[in-house]
Amino acid sequence: MSDLSKYRNIGIFAHVDAGKTTTTERILKLTGKIHKTGEVHDGESTTDFMEQEAERGITIQSAATTCFWKDHRMNIIDTPGHVDFTVEVYRSLKVLDGGVGVFCGSGGVEPQSETNWRYANESEVARIIFVNKLDRMGADFYRVVKQVKDVLGANPLVMTLPIGIEEDFVGVVDVLSQKAYVWDDSGLPENYEVVDIPADMVEKAAEYREMLIETAVEQDDELMEKYLEGEEPSIEDISRCIRKGTNELAFFPTYCGSAFKNKGVQLVLDAVVDYLPSPTEVKPQPITDEEGNETGEVATVTTDGPLRALAFKIMDDRFGALTFIRIYSGKLKKGDTVLNSFTGKTERIGRMVEMHADERTELDSAQAGDIIAVVGMKNVQTGHTLCSPDSPATLEPMVFPDPVISISVTPKDKGGSEKMGIAIGKMVAEDPSFQVESDQETGETILKGMGELHLDIKVDILKRTYGIELEVGQPQVAYRETITQEIEDSYTHKKQSGGSGQFGKIDYRIKPGEPGSGFAFESKVVGGNVPREFWPAVEKGFKGMMQEGVLAGFPVLDVEIELFDGAYHAVDSSAVAFEIAAKGAFRQSIPKAGPQLIEPIMKVDVFTPEDHVGDVIGDLNRRRGMIKDQQAGTTGVRIKADVPLSEMFGYIGHLRTMTSGRGQFSMEFSHYLPCPNSVAEAVIAEVKERNAKK
Repeated sequence: MSDLSKYRNIGIFAHVDAGKTTTTERILKLTGKIHKTGEVHDGESTTDFMEQEAERGITIQSAATTCFWKDHRMNIIDTPGHVDFTVEVYRSLKVLDGGVGVFCGSGGVEPQSETNWRYANESEVARIIFVNKLDRMGADFYRVVKQVKDVLGANPLVMTLPIGIEEDFVGVVDVLSQKAYVWDDSGLPENYEVVDIPADMVEKAAEYREMLIETAVEQDDELMEKYLEGEEPSIEDISRCIRKGTNELAFFPTYCGSAFKNKGVQLVLDAVVDYLPSPTEVKPQPITDEEGNETGEVATVTTDGPLRALAFKIMDDRFGALTFIRIYSGKLKKGDTVLNSFTGKTERIGRMVEMHADERTELDSAQAGDIIAVVGMKNVQTGHTLCSPDSPATLEPMVFPDPVISISVTPKDKGGSEKMGIAIGKMVAEDPSFQVESDQETGETILKGMGELHLDIKVDILKRTYGIELEVGQPQVAYRETITQEIEDSYTHKKQSGGSGQFGKIDYRIKPGEPGSGFAFESKVVGGNVPREFWPAVEKGFKGMMQEGVLAGFPVLDVEIELFDGAYHAVDSSAVAFEIAAKGAFRQSIPKAGPQLIEPIMKVDVFTPEDHVGDVIGDLNRRRGMIKDQQAGTTGVRIKADVPLSEMFGYIGHLRTMTSGRGQFSMEFSHYLPCPNSVAEAVIAEVKERNAKK
């Protein structure tokens, strides 16, 4: 049985191109897991094993691997940096105990780093920071540290300082031990010497050491008093304080180096062992009831308790479906029967494997703290809890964002549709932010995702992995409808057809809700004019109608309904009668309440060289964008804006043309806003035309 204090479950996350996958490769090489490092730019890296990843040089799905460093077992997940695949980062952070945030030495804190940092804060994951690529042009360690403070509002605790910069970068100063680590030009990670600090850095290193100790001793009142009285704490005491502060998110130990040049990675590995928490030191996962409300119980990490495990990822490969699970408590053995608390069904554990990217090692048993994959589970989906049948429990489930963009796809030949149905079923199980529905009338299959790149990759997988030739329609925007005026109205549903009839009368107010509030229902009926048992039926009737608005059939958002009076018949009234009354009331009243089309607004973050700022801002304005902020950096300017999604299709092509290929951008859904009349009219006309063709 393994000692849980020697486990580290960590994730590596960052913005696109900050060097996450390269850092992972170096860690695997240093820990002896692989013998030849593969490079991302050659399409050879271990954790980017999909064809699409190797070709594009980006990570699309998170990959898990296990290695050992100084008698500690590390389960590492390399996550994607692209905003379209944030769901992979989110679900990985959910099951990890610690993380390494990688920042580019020249790019600094970029848009996706912010999103990932926010997710990590929400999941309360302890992190260390690695400022990478210090050998690059324009790299500046101290600027990145300042950005971590200013942009992320985090407190970086500087543990190493760079010796030299850009092409002169040769090593790092360990602030705590006051020693310099200098690598030679061979590019081999093991070829370094521990020497005295260069003379020109002695003062700076001493100053940073003082800052480090001052921050660390704040975690221990007794040590702090001694320190203020002039007594220097021991390195062991300082390390203990750093570990405590890191685990309580008081600060984030910050390291620097160049993963590509193999400089500084050992110190990051040491920091993972020394400062990041083991599974038993993390706040335990809360247990919830069937509705998702916390019960007050927690899944304490222990090998002795009943089994509690969370399925956080489904992956389909040549050997069948793999379900990745993180075990929080108890043990799991081959042949065990486990309960899926979501479906209420039991499943037998056939094969269990430890993953190394797309390779696997068979296991006979696993225990609390492990991240493993189970082969061939039938009805388990992302976010489901697996537990002991005699001690059922549900772990806090995952919440995923709604897709904002859709495209229609049709197979080119008849035989393709069945094949496509099976393939899409597997893909939806793998990726909860990817959804699919069928248009009943046209028979088209609609794919929905988080962005153009997301859907582009999905279509590519259907074509290449599953061999299905597709016709792809134009991207469609997820418009919604809402109302702008408050109205008071009344509706009576009356039906008499021999025997008992149906009767239900409701008096109600419909008013616009707060943006983002969805649907709210309240009953203020007094005196029993509408008996209490019929209120849920009225709510159900109104809520059921929210799926299809009156303008163009888009779902309706942000509506408050208040039932204040009505009437019922002792014999003819029933829940069904009141539900039908509510549906009729919706159809009658929404057209009078100033219905309005609203469109998704994206938070867009554009990076451009300085000489193209005017063009980029002018172009965003033409796209109905609202410029929110501009930040000048050493290599260019970041422009933040809110822009309607409908205006952003194909933007990357325009941006590259405008900036001679040097511009980059990322976007994520922000909120809904009313469409201008001209846009709304065009969208409604287009929907009507489409419906007429059907």
